[in-house]
Formats: sequence, structure tokens, C-alpha cells
Amino acid sequence: MADALNTSLLGHIDCPGGGQVWVEGTTLYVGHMRGPSGTSIYDVSDPRSPKQIARIHLPPGWHSHKVRVAGDIMIVNHEKLGQDGDLDFGGGLGIYDVSNPAEPREIAKWRTSGGRGVHRYDFDGRYAYISPTAEGYVGNIVMILDLADPASPKEVGRWWIPGQFTGGGEDYPWDNWVTPRCHHPLRQGDRLYVSYWHHGLFILDISDLSKPQLISQYNTSPSFPHPTHTCLPMPTPLKGRKIMVVADEDVAKLWPVAPSFAWVYDITEERLPVPISTINVDGLDTDGSPQPPMTGCHQPSERFSGTVIPFAWFAQGLQIFDIKDPFRPVSVGHYLPDVPEGADRPSSNDATIDERGLVYLVDRIHGVDIIETSVF
Repeated sequence: MADALNTSLLGHIDCPGGGQVWVEGTTLYVGHMRGPSGTSIYDVSDPRSPKQIARIHLPPGWHSHKVRVAGDIMIVNHEKLGQDGDLDFGGGLGIYDVSNPAEPREIAKWRTSGGRGVHRYDFDGRYAYISPTAEGYVGNIVMILDLADPASPKEVGRWWIPGQFTGGGEDYPWDNWVTPRCHHPLRQGDRLYVSYWHHGLFILDISDLSKPQLISQYNTSPSFPHPTHTCLPMPTPLKGRKIMVVADEDVAKLWPVAPSFAWVYDITEERLPVPISTINVDGLDTDGSPQPPMTGCHQPSERFSGTVIPFAWFAQGLQIFDIKDPFRPVSVGHYLPDVPEGADRPSSNDATIDERGLVYLVDRIHGVDIIETSVF
């Protein structure tokens, strides 16, 4: 029986492992970690008995492990895996009409101009805030696409760390450091909160979408040698302060170290982000000794209820924290899934919630759990 606190398993989907889950109404979208499965769509109107209604396949050597839906538009990433695969397929975004989710219709494919493709992104129904590779740049950068006409996406703005644009003559200063890599932009209002892997976090002013401007940056690496994965701003002040949760991912460690965790930042003075507390699983880091990758933190749900945030915490499954007091985050629930067949422990990769307060937790190896909780 699974280890659980204030949670219980309501339903399970037996499917290939995934990188992201997203729910619109009673339709669940799963972006898979490995081809040939690209994106699967499920009817979860009865969460105890979910039904697959569509699946989109990919050619070998590519994956489509992220998916976002707004209105009738679904966008999925196309990112290259390793050196093999059909180069003609190309990296970028697949754009679909899902007005009938059982029959997703491809509207267009937006292609990157170089490199592996697109990793993570945000999508508000009009603009996509993406992390593509681009011709002339080292590593992934920030880019904003206008999908007012989803059949013809238009780039409206881009931003990068000075030094990435070697094709434009910039001097590259990181020969002895990790390649810069925009990982995940998230928009709130006229700000973009951007994780940049081992280069830390950046807050950008996008009041003019065509000219993103740097407000501030902060980097805890290499002192804590995990990459910065997600910067999640709270929608309302907590304790009178503007707060942002920042998750470090427990992979790509610069050296063997204890598992990663999440930070809570005070960004009331946004020119000077200040870490004020941390979020971690009790007992996971008792003495600071190194543990294998994918033991600790991965990703907070980009949807949450009030101040209660579900996290996909790799080998620790679903972990739920309340940050109503941002100086003292509190664990309020957890659910440790069964170990997938062929694996030695869970590998929870992403979580989201629906309008009913149900949590969807996808394992990167196999399966999606639908979890009921009393904490929302």
C-alpha cells in the first residue's frame, strides 16, 4: 500500500511515462517522455475510470514531453534526444486544435532555427513563452511567440544572457562553466520569471513584449550545485510580501551532493530577490550526504489552490506544502506511488490539479495517478 498523508488514490492510468500533465475541464493531456508516444489525451470525467480518447505519435529520436492547453489550442514541444532520429522532423512546437479533444487536428508546426528544439514553456492562449535553441546562440534562450493566428505563429521578442549570442559577435565567457540554458519562463502580469539552469533565476520586464528588459538575477549555484528549474510567483502577497517559489531539480549536479529542494524568495523589492526559507521533505537530508540523482525536488504544480502547492518530488512522489507563512512552509500531505514495473523506485515528474481539486501525478517511467486530497 502506498505511503500517504491526507491523500488517497482515486484512479490510475496505465500509460508510458511522461514529463508533464495538464487538465482542461475534464480532459487530461499527457506529454510523454519517450517516443513513439508523443501526447495522450484522456477523458477524466469519471476519475476512477479514465479513458484514452487520442494519442499523437512521434518519429524516433524526438520527444514531446511537455503540453499546455488554453481554450481550443494545444501546444506541445518537439525536442531532439541524443544524436539519432529523423533530422527532417525538426525541433519546435506542434500546434493543435483540440476543440474536439478526441480528434486533435494539427494546425501548424513552428520550427526552431537551430539546435535541439524547445524544452519548457508557458502559454496563456495568445502568447507562448518558450525556451528554444536558436541559430547563432549557445544554449537555450527566452523567446515570446504570438499565436493570435495559431496557423502562423510570429516571434515578437527574445532575450538571452549577454555572451550567448556568439553568432552576433558576443564574447563567450563560460568556457570553464556550464553552458547557459533557459529552462522555463513563466509569466505573471508584465513580468517573466525565468529559470536558467546553473545560471540561476532572472526576472524580466515584458511590458514591451518586443524588448524584454532585465530587472534582476540571483544564483545559488554552485554553492548549491543543482540547476534552477522553475520560478513560480505567488499571485497575491503573503504576510504583506511578494513571494516566489523556486525549485531546484535533482539532476545535473555539479558534484555529488545531498538531494535538491525548493527555495522561497521575497521579491517585494524585485531588484533584489532574497531567499527567506526553504522547502524540503522531512528526513530526506539528515546529514547532508550525497544521494543518487532524482531523489529530491523536481517541479511544483503551475496550478495550485490558495497557498497550498503540490510538488512532484521525484523518488518521494507527491509532496504538498502550505506556504501561507512564507517564512515557515509546512508539509500538509504526501502520496508515494507504487514503483513502476522495471524501476527501483518512483520517479514523479510533474503534477497538476483540476477544478475539482484532484491532483494528477505523472511518473517519468510509467503511469499517471489521480489523487484525492483533503488539503485544498
